[in-house]
Amino acid sequence: MLLEFLYALRRHRVPVSSHEWMTLMRGLELGLHGSSLDGLYVLARLVCVKQLAHFDGFDAAYLETFRGVEAQSLRLGEALQEWLREARQRTLSEEERALLQSLDPETLRRMFEERLREQKERHDGGSRWIGTGGTSPFGHGGYHPSGMAVGGGGQRSAMARAGERRYRAYRSDETLDVRRMDVALRLLRELGRDGAPVELDIGETVGATARNAGDLELVMRAPRRNRARLLLLMDVGGSMDPHSRLVSQLFTAASRAGRFARMRSLYFHNCPYDALYEDADLTRPVALDALLAETDRSEKLVIVGDAAMHPAELLQPGASFWMDVANAGRTTGLDRLTQLAGHFAHRAWLNPDPERYWEQTTVRLIRKLHPMFELTLDGLERAVRHLVRREAA
Repeated sequence: MLLEFLYALRRHRVPVSSHEWMTLMRGLELGLHGSSLDGLYVLARLVCVKQLAHFDGFDAAYLETFRGVEAQSLRLGEALQEWLREARQRTLSEEERALLQSLDPETLRRMFEERLREQKERHDGGSRWIGTGGTSPFGHGGYHPSGMAVGGGGQRSAMARAGERRYRAYRSDETLDVRRMDVALRLLRELGRDGAPVELDIGETVGATARNAGDLELVMRAPRRNRARLLLLMDVGGSMDPHSRLVSQLFTAASRAGRFARMRSLYFHNCPYDALYEDADLTRPVALDALLAETDRSEKLVIVGDAAMHPAELLQPGASFWMDVANAGRTTGLDRLTQLAGHFAHRAWLNPDPERYWEQTTVRLIRKLHPMFELTLDGLERAVRHLVRREAA
C-alpha cells in the first residue's frame, strides 16, 4: 500500500525523489508516525511536500491510497472494544503487586513490542500475553502498577483532514490573481546602486571611523534602485477575449510602482506585425522597427497571447489586415517574431491556454522562437526564472 501511495503522489504531480521516499521509510521504521493514520499523514507530508502548491496534490493522493482503511480500523476497534467489555478482573496478593512494580518503562516498551510480534490470538486473565483482566504488564482491565494500558480514544483522523482538501487554493496549476502575479514578478528586480552618493553607508562609516582613530568619518553611497526594464506585449481581441480579465490582472501587477525601472506596454492582434499599438483599440500605432531602435538588448520581453491564428496570418506576407501596406509583399508575422527573438536576449511568451492545446501549427512555430509558458502560477514562476538567467535565452 505504501508503494501505491508513492505512485499516487507522482500521478498527482507531487515531486517525490527516491531519497525522500527512503527518508519516509526510515521515519516509519523509527515509529515517528506513532502507529496512526494521523501520524502517517503528518510525517509523509513533512517529508514529501516541499512547496505549498503541492499540498492539495498530496491530500488527493493520500485519499486515493488510504480511503477505506479508516473503516477497516473502525471495525477492528469495535471488535477490540467488545473484547475489552468482556474483560475479567483478578485480585493480586501484596507479594505479586510488589514483584510487578519492578519493571521500568523502557523494559515495558521492549517487552510489549516482543509480545506484539509473537501473539497470534486473544488472551484473557493471563500473566504474559497482551489481554484483559490479567496480571500481564500489558492489556486492559487487569492489574499492573507500572504496566501499559491498551485502549483509550483517539483524535481527528488523517483521512478526515485529507478529505477537506484545505490546500486546494494553493495549487500551482490554477490561474492567477493580481497578488500572486505581483509576488512572482518581484523576482525580476535587478537592484543596483545608481546616482549621487546620498545614502549613509553604516558599515563603511564604522570601518573608516575606526581607521581614523575614532574621529567620525562619514561614508556615503548611492541608493539602491531597481534597474530592471520590461517590454510587455499583449494580444487583444478575437480568441483572447475570454482571457481579457486574466491579462488585465497581469498588467495591473506589472504596472505597480517600483516593480521596474521602466515598463512599457503595447498591444497587437494575433501576432506582432509591422506596428504595435499604445491602446487596446489598436488606433495609436508604434512602428516595430522604431521600437527596436530605442530599446536595449538587455531589456526583458514578455509577450502574452494564445498564439492561435490562421497559419496564413503568420506565414504569408500581407495576409493580415494589421500588416503595413508598404511591407505587405516583404515581411510575414513569423519574420517579425524572428526579429524580436534576435533582438531580446531575455524573453518569454505567456499563453493563457492550457499546454494540451499547444499542438496547433502556429503555436508550435512560435514556441521555437520564444520560450512559452502557461499563464498559471507555476508557469509564471518558471517564466520569471527563465528571464533572470544570466545567459541569453
